[in-house]
Amino acid sequence: MIKYILIAILGCLAATSFAQKELTLEDAVLKQWRDFYPERVSGLKWIGNTLVKYNDDRTTLEGIPLGKKTEEVFLTQEYLTEMTKQELKSLGKTRWIDEQEFYAFKKGEGDKQGFMFMSRKEGKITDQFLIGGTANLDLHAKSRQAAFTIDNNLYVANMDEAKIAVTTFEDKNIVSGQAIARYEFGIGKGTFWSPNGRYLAFYQKDETAVSDYPLLDISTTPAKLKTIKYPMAGQSSETAKVGIFDSKSKKTIYLQVEGPEDQYLTNVGWDATEEYVYVAIVNRGQNHMQLNKYDARTGKLEKTLFEEKHEKYVEPENPVWFIPNAKNEFLWMSERDGFMHLYRYNTEGKLLNQVTKGEWVVKRILGLDASGKNILVEGTDETGLNIYVYSAGLSNGKVKQLTKEKGVHHASLSKDGSYFIDTYSNLTTPSVTQIVDTKKGKVVKELLKAENPLKDHTIGTTELITLKASDGTPLHGRVIKPSNFDKSKKYPVIVYVYGGPHAQMINNSWLASTRLWMYYAAEQGYIVFTLDNRGSSNRGLNFENTIHRRLGDVEMEDQLVGVNYLKEQPYVDAKRMAVHGWSFGGFMTTSMMLRQPGTFQVGVAGGPVTDWKFYEIMYGERYMDTPEENPEGYKKSSLLNYADKLEGDLLLIHGTIDDVVVMQHNLSLVQKFVQAGIIADFFPYPMHPHNVRGKDRVHLMKKVLTYIDDKLKK
Repeated sequence: MIKYILIAILGCLAATSFAQKELTLEDAVLKQWRDFYPERVSGLKWIGNTLVKYNDDRTTLEGIPLGKKTEEVFLTQEYLTEMTKQELKSLGKTRWIDEQEFYAFKKGEGDKQGFMFMSRKEGKITDQFLIGGTANLDLHAKSRQAAFTIDNNLYVANMDEAKIAVTTFEDKNIVSGQAIARYEFGIGKGTFWSPNGRYLAFYQKDETAVSDYPLLDISTTPAKLKTIKYPMAGQSSETAKVGIFDSKSKKTIYLQVEGPEDQYLTNVGWDATEEYVYVAIVNRGQNHMQLNKYDARTGKLEKTLFEEKHEKYVEPENPVWFIPNAKNEFLWMSERDGFMHLYRYNTEGKLLNQVTKGEWVVKRILGLDASGKNILVEGTDETGLNIYVYSAGLSNGKVKQLTKEKGVHHASLSKDGSYFIDTYSNLTTPSVTQIVDTKKGKVVKELLKAENPLKDHTIGTTELITLKASDGTPLHGRVIKPSNFDKSKKYPVIVYVYGGPHAQMINNSWLASTRLWMYYAAEQGYIVFTLDNRGSSNRGLNFENTIHRRLGDVEMEDQLVGVNYLKEQPYVDAKRMAVHGWSFGGFMTTSMMLRQPGTFQVGVAGGPVTDWKFYEIMYGERYMDTPEENPEGYKKSSLLNYADKLEGDLLLIHGTIDDVVVMQHNLSLVQKFVQAGIIADFFPYPMHPHNVRGKDRVHLMKKVLTYIDDKLKK
């Protein structure tokens, strides 16, 4: 029998009295992040070194006393309304620059929008300007400038000029000021202001060589095609540049980046002097990265500071982080030793020291403590289930865990680094908000311990278990049982799976990161099971990259460990098992149904990748290389080659305007089923992209669960 470790049982959610309410599917889907979300301290944030929150009716920002500071009324809605002459009546719309200055969005005539800047001390609007477009809006508040895009061109607005054209390309294939590389490599936007706002770095991509891909828009009569650019694995990709706009001279230059046109320009970052911009250059094969330093005034390469190589792939996701009190030193986040950690460099590229190390993952940099000698980060523990706040010495690498309670902690640091807001939860704790001293990790004030938001509802129990992969690697699983669980009965099972990189389904947070529809399903008489297989995140590079060039193989092997565990449980009916997942989870669901036929009686696959040659270059080639480089890997993982192997019932679901996993995946598999004479089911969601959201998501989950019910309980 497979050995497993019982970590925790969430028993406090079980039914306790006749007055308990039943959780409806509609409420589970629509209210998880509203009515059933644990209470938070309203408006809690740092404004400089002042901690503030809303009063009960959200009409006042109140200061919270810490240390020598005394409580004060920071800003009232009445004062704000008077200051803006009725233009702004909500404190929630304010954004703070420091303890005296703040700003808010301003609505003008027609489509014009902009900003007004206000002084709390002076009680008046100090500056304001309007612009004609706000797509990809990026404000630099200190210099009173905003970057934005109209169609595919980039503009800047400031106090003197309403709109300055940074680019004026008529060719729609050239896109400026927007994210590139399909949001991979940590890229989330396309503009990057220098610290004082003198310069604006921006991405520009030329998609001329990228294939057009049609999506059907049925909102018109007749329907029409909406064309997007979609670079599939092994095909032509976009070419990228980084431009630098000088707000003083109004001129633009481009960095002089050498190398192939289809390489990736990632993780753009500035130093404190505004003289240099740093870019991580990654080759298309994604196994070689160079961190380059460029002169922001000329665009010339100053120096390649260092390189990273890996036989499988490298994946920089964070720009340089300059140490505030040492302007010629920065921190770099890298997985070079197998786990994401911090490395301290100087601006000449000399490695000064590794700041953090060990078999745990640094998730996020928070900032320096009050001494300026220690960096605070959020990071996992060695299990990957918990996230803590740590302090690490910049020069000596001494690491101290500042948050003590097991669970998932998220923090926000005061400007001077003396305190941080710590909000955490775990299996038995919905949410705690407290203020922690960064020097000793001492809790100086508890602001809120939230009640269980589901205390009036009947839902089941959660267990976290640990199984072992074939090579001995620990695998974390989650078992949800109904509130009226009877160990003498045999229950059908729903296995929910994702299984791909950059995602973790299970951790030691409230409800173990479970979607409430799973608790609803458990109350309908199911055991609901999830396993994080090798390939998923927060367990180190080797845990993730073992899937390289063979997507589906190791993941299925690990999922079968979970299946075998379930079959060994006396309360599981092994003849009534279903599997469901979306996106990579849809790929896994379909893989299990076709490559491990007979394991599950039912599968429901949403937005599945069915052949990796149809997927995008940036993600697909990282994990599979190109079809030409890895023909056997593509052949083995292609689900189109297993259509005749289906046993049981399979429902395929897809949004008809999915621009992430295009519908060619599902339609190609359906075509193979038809050719093989295999009966399978297909359900489209018209005009939905990669996922089904809003009120239609209730319909989706009804469709999923009704299908499973019909097939398993018939």
